[in-house]
Amino acid sequence: MKWLPRRNDEPAAREGGGPVLIHALDGFLGAGSAARLAADRLRSGEGQVVHEFDLDAMFDYRARRPMIAFHEDHYAEYDDPRLQVVLEHDLHGMPYLLMAGPEPDFQWERFVAEVQDVIEEHDVPLTLGLGAVPMGVPHTRPPMITAHGTRPDLVDRQNLWSAQVSVPSSAQSLLEYRLGQSGHDAAGYVVHVPHYLAQIDYPTASLALIDALVDRTGLSVDVDALRARQDEALAAIEEQIEEQGGASLLGGLEEQYDAFTRGAAQSLLASDEDLPSGDELADQFEQFLARQRKNDQG
Repeated sequence: MKWLPRRNDEPAAREGGGPVLIHALDGFLGAGSAARLAADRLRSGEGQVVHEFDLDAMFDYRARRPMIAFHEDHYAEYDDPRLQVVLEHDLHGMPYLLMAGPEPDFQWERFVAEVQDVIEEHDVPLTLGLGAVPMGVPHTRPPMITAHGTRPDLVDRQNLWSAQVSVPSSAQSLLEYRLGQSGHDAAGYVVHVPHYLAQIDYPTASLALIDALVDRTGLSVDVDALRARQDEALAAIEEQIEEQGGASLLGGLEEQYDAFTRGAAQSLLASDEDLPSGDELADQFEQFLARQRKNDQG
């Protein structure tokens, strides 16, 4: 079967009566493993698989080699990559669909079309994406989240910065864009992870994503284990900073962040046009993306 993107004139119900669909993919929007750690808390291990993607055709094995166990003289266990949509229930029995796993490397339009089929089959009223990007922010301040959506009224929180930038796309961003084109409601949250913590697990960012999700959907999620990991991670980070003499650098980052948030708060009360540090933040984002392009080409 040939998979094609839906046309703008194809009908799609804007208001569904089924469960919300949450997607958190390992890939471009995976800084600090924030989305993956959030998905781990949303995954019960007892959910019902309602759709499984043919990931063998979408996955770049040489770029992200799955692990295989070698026992003395033979290969024993293979961690095959999987991407599924699973029907889960929260602590109070509220249903939701969770799509978690590797971000497809290939056949994005086929992937999007399959997700749209799942949305229509299960009468999904809203699709919510969770992601994370490295930014010039300190871990000693509350995580900043950028909210987005296919319609302005789907963006349920005020962003502290406004900028127009061209960014490399991801399977998740393309999914939201195509869903908007086809008349489906989609939104999401991207948490800003301290750039110096982007390559390690950063539970604080995951908790911020879950908090935004809970505020939006009313889901009840057990995050006790994640909060315990956060305490351990923060203690280890502070120890590393002290050992490496990074207090002054952290202090400078804190000053920059505080100056930006003060200006942003004034801007939210007045006009976004006067946002004092928006260009600087956009430049940082562009620099990150430039590094990502270089890494992808290397």
